[in-house]
Amino acid sequence: MKLAEALQERADLNRNIEQLKSRLNNNVLVQEGEKPAESPEQLKQELDRSIERLAYLIAHINKTNCETKVDGQTLTELIAKKDTLSLKIHVYKDLVYTGSQTSYRARNTEIKIKSAISITDWQAEIDRMAKELRLVDNKLQETNWNIDLIE
Repeated sequence: MKLAEALQERADLNRNIEQLKSRLNNNVLVQEGEKPAESPEQLKQELDRSIERLAYLIAHINKTNCETKVDGQTLTELIAKKDTLSLKIHVYKDLVYTGSQTSYRARNTEIKIKSAISITDWQAEIDRMAKELRLVDNKLQETNWNIDLIE
């Protein structure tokens, strides 16, 4: 199994577990004399199997990410780089948006509000980081489809 396939299965399992939780919640209480639409015991068994499979995948995905190196970095390090770049871009975009707001004055005697940062410089840095983020993400995606899950 390729790492990318394991990642897709993990995502599917997470969605399935949420659905099973909802279905269980809908079937644990019934009116006296009625039967639930689905068997809570069967749903519980399916939930337990899904969670067990999820635990297996998480452990092996993490092991693969820690042991696989690309350009001298582990996949774990690349994922951390991607996540932190994404966070930094988000924060910088919020700051640039705030710094770009214009303040209208009715009279010249009112306080003038100015940006304390160079919007163009910050935007250029955002653009540079966005390109780096795309390259890191592309490298991760490529590796995910080329590397086998360590089992």
